[in-house]
Amino acid sequence: MLLIAISCSIQATAQNKIVIHADKANDTISRNIYGHFAEHLGHGIYGGFYVGDSNKKISNKDGVRLDVIEALKKLKIPVLRWPGGCFADTYHWKDGVGPKDKRPSMLNVWWGNVKEDNSFGTNEFLNMCEELHAEPYLSVNVGSGTVQDVSDWVKYVNHKEGTSPMTDLREKNGRTKPWHVKFWGIGNEAWGCGGNMTAEYYANIYKQYATFMTNWNNGDHIYRIASGASDADYHWTEVLMRDIPHNMLDAVALHHYSVIDWSKKGSATGFSEEEYFTTMQRASLMEEYVQKHSDIMDKSDPKKKIALVVDEWGGWYDVEPGTNGAFLFQQNTMRDAMIAGLTLNIFNNHCDRVRMANLAQCINVLQAVILTNEEKIILTPTYHVMEMYNVHQDATMLPLDITSNTYSFGGKELKAISASVSRDKNGAVHISLVNIDSRNSQDVSIDITGLSAKIVTGRILRSDKLQDYNSFDNPEKIKPIIFNGATISGSNLTVKMPAFSVVVLELK
Repeated sequence: MLLIAISCSIQATAQNKIVIHADKANDTISRNIYGHFAEHLGHGIYGGFYVGDSNKKISNKDGVRLDVIEALKKLKIPVLRWPGGCFADTYHWKDGVGPKDKRPSMLNVWWGNVKEDNSFGTNEFLNMCEELHAEPYLSVNVGSGTVQDVSDWVKYVNHKEGTSPMTDLREKNGRTKPWHVKFWGIGNEAWGCGGNMTAEYYANIYKQYATFMTNWNNGDHIYRIASGASDADYHWTEVLMRDIPHNMLDAVALHHYSVIDWSKKGSATGFSEEEYFTTMQRASLMEEYVQKHSDIMDKSDPKKKIALVVDEWGGWYDVEPGTNGAFLFQQNTMRDAMIAGLTLNIFNNHCDRVRMANLAQCINVLQAVILTNEEKIILTPTYHVMEMYNVHQDATMLPLDITSNTYSFGGKELKAISASVSRDKNGAVHISLVNIDSRNSQDVSIDITGLSAKIVTGRILRSDKLQDYNSFDNPEKIKPIIFNGATISGSNLTVKMPAFSVVVLELK
């Protein structure tokens, strides 16, 4: 026991070193890296975003919850992906427009065989995005839809009024001017729920759909995103980059979830340190996947004109006891804060290629930033990390080198410290730091040569236990507080980070 105590003490006081290369700054951290995902799944849409315009109990505008709008505006949500997910390849957009009492119902076969009345459709979603000041990202139905359906959808939302039957339909439905939707995903998980296609087959399908998704006569550029690989399926990316003409391709997607075991995902709250460590291993793999998929893209696109879009990421556990297994409702603990901070640092540091990402998902599903229960609302630890990190949006990424202590468990090791740095348009430098070590605090020495920093301020997110979470009875158990553990001495910044904590510093 004495040896263990000495070992822990040595590790806690060993040197973590970060060197910031402010003179090598070239790339911008796109705000769209901080995007979100809203699928017709469980209570993500109905009861999450949307309660219906006849609801008198919950404050809403056109059926959309006002408390959700307020929370997401504070988060500075830049882009929102909809309507799926697997749901997208079963969704027929024309069933979700027009008078609500005339819209046909549908069966959500992917998520619990739930009957939906299509009361939340294209107009409701795009109007909500306008209210949020967020760019909409529409995933089109390639799996069970047609090229004509998708072509009509583009006309309905983007073409100038009075130019086609689709724009006439839009005006009949109460909207005269187009929404100018930029981001379009052509199918979802085409290798799986989107059609079980091979990469070669999907590349041909993509070209067919992309050909007819045009808006040239209206002056808007449609940003077309190909359904991308899962995890380490590098062949998929190789084929798309080889077989799709690059003038038809704006981005390639990537999906990766931090799952312990797909057959036994484990509890969202009652997890062991072994399960926590495994989750951090899975989250850390994002670095490898982003780098290797980027390397493949570099071969034919060395100027990085085509983006990598990680439009599904996050933790995935067993659903909360007593809830519908198909609704994917899970709590959100400090473990999820660690996933969020670590993953966003990876995206920031690879912003030369990663130019959009979408956390799965926004409300009441998987690693949500918001949980609702009737009129009640919770902001999760993941919400607070993304709010702390939004200082990086559209800022200039400052490259860095990290020498980190190890977080060890069961003979395996991970880097304890993760970081990313940016300079905003006003000259302020922000440093986001994560200590994933569940037991040891970490002292971090940061070389800030060339930054001329005089003042450091910061906030921290931490709690007493990794398993802590915000509940409807105690919604503010975990929230950011002022951090006083950073000091500047000349060109050195010293930071004392508690175990399993997230810190964001501002230097001026």
